Amino acid sequence: MEIDALPISLGSKENQKIYGEWFDLADADGDGRITGSDATKFFVMSNLSRQDLKQVWAIADSKRQGYLGLKEFIIAMQLVSLAQGGHSITQDLLTSDLDVENLKPPAMEGLDEMLTKKKHKHKELATIGSSKLQPSLSNSWFSPKSTKNMSLSSVTSIIDGLKRLYNQKLKPLEVTYRFNDFVSPSLTSSDFDAKPMVMLLGQYSTGKTTFIKHLLKTSYPGAHIGPEPTTDRFVVVMSGPDERSIPGNTVAVQADMPFSGLTTFGTAFLSKFECSQLPHPLLEHITFVDTPGVLSGEKQRTQRAYDFTGVTSWFAAKCDLILLLFDPHKLDVSDEFKRVISSLRGNDDKIRVVLNKADQVDTQQLMRVYGALMWSLGKVLNTPEVMRVYIGSFNDKPINDDISGPIGKELFEKEQDGLLSDLKDIPKKACDRRINEFVKRARAAKIHAYIISHLKNEMPTMIGKAKTQQRLIDNLETEFGKVQKDYHLPPGDFPNVEHFKEILNGYSIDKFEKLKPKMIQSVDDMLGYDIPNLLKNFRNPYD
Repeated sequence: MEIDALPISLGSKENQKIYGEWFDLADADGDGRITGSDATKFFVMSNLSRQDLKQVWAIADSKRQGYLGLKEFIIAMQLVSLAQGGHSITQDLLTSDLDVENLKPPAMEGLDEMLTKKKHKHKELATIGSSKLQPSLSNSWFSPKSTKNMSLSSVTSIIDGLKRLYNQKLKPLEVTYRFNDFVSPSLTSSDFDAKPMVMLLGQYSTGKTTFIKHLLKTSYPGAHIGPEPTTDRFVVVMSGPDERSIPGNTVAVQADMPFSGLTTFGTAFLSKFECSQLPHPLLEHITFVDTPGVLSGEKQRTQRAYDFTGVTSWFAAKCDLILLLFDPHKLDVSDEFKRVISSLRGNDDKIRVVLNKADQVDTQQLMRVYGALMWSLGKVLNTPEVMRVYIGSFNDKPINDDISGPIGKELFEKEQDGLLSDLKDIPKKACDRRINEFVKRARAAKIHAYIISHLKNEMPTMIGKAKTQQRLIDNLETEFGKVQKDYHLPPGDFPNVEHFKEILNGYSIDKFEKLKPKMIQSVDDMLGYDIPNLLKNFRNPYD
């Protein structure tokens, strides 16, 4: 049972050098990206059919980013070469037994002349002198001097387009109605560029750290394993040049990391947060979040020094997959675990339940344990649908045949393969997930603006402001109902009443802004026109 990070060979160093030159030639904007329009101009020289090139693009741009980087471009060229050799293009072609290492570059008609012209052009530019480099568009959108409007043609990827739309249309609404104080901190460029994240939650000793070590096939800085509560902090395991641990306060202020929003939880939390870096091929695609064991029994009466459920909720919004781990001997859902699961509300599509260490019980006991777990989850999740539960033993030890038996072993292997296929799909679905989260955030910001402006309208002009504010806060659920009715909004999209009350108590409602229809219309236009057009511009160019 393995999860391969990058099973595709990029060929010999000589071929990679050739492809590097081709990539520079095809990259019209010089920004390190081959867009759909770049590809159609360059790939036509292969003389392949449109249907073949459509398949080449679909496989190379598996992450659906709307462009090809150098690595994806090399994969595309290898597929073109194989297609010219008579192979039918399929997803598994490059991972088959073919000798990709010694595969010759494809024949590209007219390419030599283009390369010769480019070399002459470079010589001419060298005699004139080099021009100043322009700052990247991506960074300029998040700078204070950024222009108010940029056309869609100025972006070269879906993610860059989302950054532009956020900065121009959604962020002004969030700032005006204090969305960052009530719901989620403002996004930065690193939030959009971050690698997909997987968070592991569960009581102590359910195998969270062991699960990560099993996937990486190595330990990582700060990993502690034992039967007692060993992981006492949130540990983000991500790719880095060398093995090291970075303290939480340092991580939170680094602009190239998507963790600046954690500063709102204070120093007490940041002292229990760290980043563990190591060079690993899997971590180039996925970041893991290891969490402290959820407390149960007498231990949960001891208060943590920070808002544990608030932190898990913050990470849940950022993560692409949330794994809830259970142990056959720890099926009880404590009060704290119940609060944690409740804090995941709105992220149900990301949750996967894992019954870990299942080979510690025999088949008959496993059947009873599985039933008990489903009963416990049904009471906590409070949904009519049955949650998918994966059964397995995610560690480096072989499955115990004496306990599991031949039927149990086969079951474990199928279940584990099912979960690992979910993990393998994460990088491919990362761009779709970013769009999904962005749209969810935009809708949440709109509802927040309606709520705040409604409360502002209910305030008197002169006398009795304090009394009215207290009445509004006390009857906040009723006020939510009024907003829902007035604007025909779904009740499931409204924020948690108690959480909203808690934050609202620290503000003077009278100082909030009234509703600004132009801002709301701008967000509506973004959802109705800009995002669909963005996706249309960066779909497969051969569709």
